[in-house]
This record gives sequence, C-alpha cells and structure tokens, in this order.
Amino acid sequence: MSTLAGYARPECVWDARAILGEGPVWDGRAVWWTDIKAPALHRYEPRTGAKTSWTAPEPVGSFLIEPDGRLLAAMKSGFARLALDPDGGGIVIEPVCQPEADIPGNRFNDGKRAPDGSFWAGSMDDAESAASGAWWRLDADGTARRLETGYRVTNGPAFDAARGRVYLTDSARQTVFVADLTDNGAGFSNKRVFVQFGAGDGYPDGMEIDGEGCLWIAFWDGSRLSRFDPDGRLMGHLSMPVSRPTSLAFADDAIFVTSASIGLEDEPLAGGLFAIAKL
Repeated sequence: MSTLAGYARPECVWDARAILGEGPVWDGRAVWWTDIKAPALHRYEPRTGAKTSWTAPEPVGSFLIEPDGRLLAAMKSGFARLALDPDGGGIVIEPVCQPEADIPGNRFNDGKRAPDGSFWAGSMDDAESAASGAWWRLDADGTARRLETGYRVTNGPAFDAARGRVYLTDSARQTVFVADLTDNGAGFSNKRVFVQFGAGDGYPDGMEIDGEGCLWIAFWDGSRLSRFDPDGRLMGHLSMPVSRPTSLAFADDAIFVTSASIGLEDEPLAGGLFAIAKL
C-alpha cells in the first residue's frame, strides 16, 4: 500500500486527549468537532490557534452548522438545535425530535448534510453489541424518517452528489456500502458492498468525499487514512501517529483528523486533533 503524495506528515494541533473525538466540520475559518464520551464540543481556529470548548449536556454524535450559527445536532436523545456561548461553556438546547425514544440503549453517531440539505444521521447501540442502529433523515420541518435498520455501528454517510451516490459504513462489520441516491437525497436504493475489510485492516470509521469523487476513510485500530477511487480500488494511504483516528474533514489547504484515546491511555497524542497540510 503506497503513501499518498502531496501531503505533509500529520501534526497534532490540539493534544485534547478526547475520549472519543469525532465528527469534524470545517466552516471556512475553524474546525468544529465533538468528544462523544466526554461529552464536549470543541472548536479550533488554525489561523490564530484559538481553542474553545463547551461541555455538552449529553453525547453529541454529529452536527451541522446552520446559517444562524446554531448547531443542528444528533445527540444521545435525538435531534436538537444548540446555541453555544461564543466564549465557551454554556449551551442552550432546543429539542427537535426524539425518533428512538423507545430504544434507550441507542445513541446517535455519525451524520452529514445530504445534497438536498437534509441531515442524515445514524444511530447505534451504545454498548456496540446489538444491531439496533438505523439511518435517519431529518427534514427542515423537523420530521425524521427512518431509512434503514440493522446496523451495529453506523458511520458516514459520505455523499458523492456528482455520481448520485451515498456511502454508508457498519464499522463493527468492517463493511463500507455504496448505494444510489433517490430524489437528490430523499433516500437510497440498490445498496451493495463497496469494500469489505478483514483481519488486520482495522475498522472503517468516519469518511469523506474529495473533489475527485474519491472516498477517504479513517481506520480505527488501523493508524491511517486510506483513499479509494469510485470503483473501490485503493489509491494509497496516509499514516497517522495514533492507533484510533476516527474521522476527517477537508479544509482549504489541509485535512483535519480527529482521534480517540479510549483504551489507549498510555499512547501519546491519542485523542488529539491533527492537521495534514497539502504541499
């Protein structure tokens, strides 16, 4: 497996010791991310090095940044809008809906904005044992619709609008699926295996699509990011200095990568936020 050219070595820009760092979102000036298990939200501004943190009232699996500056979040209890004190600390919560109130062992995990503007988020069994997870779509009017069930650990989604595709992962099963989007993101059909991983590969975690339609995957217990072309061929990897990179976000001139320290208390930089500069 070759190393991808054109990138610097990963630099830890915030040794946060996040228990379960996840869900990075680039807003054009700063990268936002969540520590699901703390629980907490973080914001890092690379131009100034400014770091801001908020203690969350419950686990935040993923979120979007809305035009008014609030976060639309997929949390332990369901979907909610969060207004954050700009100086850190306080969070005001406006619940939207709780589509899995009848499954108290579940929580929401990864999520992204679909091409039509809706919010797709996956749920999972917090104990990572039951296949009780599902993919949900949240519309602008606050209506949540279940798209599919039967997942153990949902991750993604990653949308390739140009090809009308969505990539979905069940990390526990080491499987990345691809499906055809219907109605620009209203749902999906024709789901099939994109890449199946096995022993020694690690677990596919957070994903993102680059400008060429290639899929980047962070590998939990794999110490790397890997890039795949639209046909599922491995194009190369970027090695990470931590065992459990969890997700990534593309910025203007860098890739930001979150990681986890859970189970790695003696590993230096585990749970840090990393930047990989484009050369």
